[in-house]
Amino acid sequence: MPQPGILANQHNYRSVQNAVAANARNDEEDHDSERTHVVIIDSRQLERECLASSLGAQSADLRIATFSNVDGWRQARARHPETAVILLHLGNRKITDFGIAADVSRVVSEAAPVPVIVIADTEEMPQIVKALECGAKGFIPTTVTIGVAVEAIELTLAGGAFVPASSILAMQSMLESGHAPERPLNGMFTARQMAVVDALRRGKANKIIAYELNLRESTVKVHVRNIMKKLKATNRTEVAFKIRDLLPETAGPSI
Repeated sequence: MPQPGILANQHNYRSVQNAVAANARNDEEDHDSERTHVVIIDSRQLERECLASSLGAQSADLRIATFSNVDGWRQARARHPETAVILLHLGNRKITDFGIAADVSRVVSEAAPVPVIVIADTEEMPQIVKALECGAKGFIPTTVTIGVAVEAIELTLAGGAFVPASSILAMQSMLESGHAPERPLNGMFTARQMAVVDALRRGKANKIIAYELNLRESTVKVHVRNIMKKLKATNRTEVAFKIRDLLPETAGPSI
């Protein structure tokens, strides 16, 4: 039969163990609350896991949660109220591709006030500018090192906006040399079609376009069909989305 003293010692030992375990859990929770919680949204599993692993290895202060798509993040968002920044990876897609800018803007709106940083396989200045116009707080091309990516996150959390220096220097060099980028729609349409394109982008109806351009409404419809064919669009809405990203807002058509 065990002696009372032994039972008491065993009980005290278990109490100490429980207390140590509880303190360890509290310390871990305290440390976790001090870490920066980062969400990565990327449809490609290998790239997603590699980025999460690399960021975690680069900085022990980062806690990473990954999602394969925006819907997955939406469903789990309530479980991650401490999220500090979202990395939205576009991969080889361009933000000027059909519908991408709208998707980015939607994520930015839903995530607010949490900042969103766009990651992409391009560092073209028009792509960067478009991302910032959509509300992104930074643009990280996949050509940078993981260390630069961490610094970009830190800059964004401090209230800044990260863009790659190489893209800014390239644009500066282009402007200084006098070689400005050509308009994407230049040469694709006739002068009259360009006028119709500009009106479509502004959401004007065929009847209004016909009145403003002094054309028959049937002629406007022919122009619209030809424009849709050249843009490979199936309807007026898709035409408007495509030309919105391709045609500068200040461009004035020559009639």
